[in-house]
Amino acid sequence: MFPLGTVLFPHALLPLHVFEPRYRALVQHCVAGTPEFGVVLIERGSEVGGGDVRFDVGTLTEIVQLAELPDGRYVLVTAGRHRVRVEEWLPDGPYPRAIVRPALDVAHVDGVDVPRLRDDVQRALRRVLALYAELGAPARQAADLALAVDSVRASFEAAAAAPLSPLDAQRLLELDDAGERLERLRALLVDEAAVLEHRLSQS
Repeated sequence: MFPLGTVLFPHALLPLHVFEPRYRALVQHCVAGTPEFGVVLIERGSEVGGGDVRFDVGTLTEIVQLAELPDGRYVLVTAGRHRVRVEEWLPDGPYPRAIVRPALDVAHVDGVDVPRLRDDVQRALRRVLALYAELGAPARQAADLALAVDSVRASFEAAAAAPLSPLDAQRLLELDDAGERLERLRALLVDEAAVLEHRLSQS
């Protein structure tokens, strides 16, 4: 397991600079066997040094690119595969470990047209990203954002692209229902757009 100060969603890429000895050991273990590990958000504490408190829902990620530097550090690119729930944290030596199980993802909300909701989220996300660009903040190009047709995947893609706090991102990650994830994300994006539009009107 790799506890971090950020949330990784399935289907998103995560670059990592690995320098701590315990995480070098983790990478070496993965390279020698299955190149996968879990990523979870740190609830309290620091990424460096241990002693942190972690959330119990994270994402299984796979190493897709790796380079070892001359001093033993690693530079990785990983790709999120699917959500996992921690059933039990094990002792950290030689690195954080846990027993996990896959988390079930469904795409259903009673009385909600999920494909239409997906389209609403895509429009809202494009609007928020365009407002950030108007304010001069670095953000992904809104025009090239196109969510997957599959609602579950689209909910993760939208959450990964949205400007969210780690806690808001974690709350979305913990949801089993993609429709509910899209509903909550739409509400967050509508609120964010209102704040950004007010900032623009004051500038």
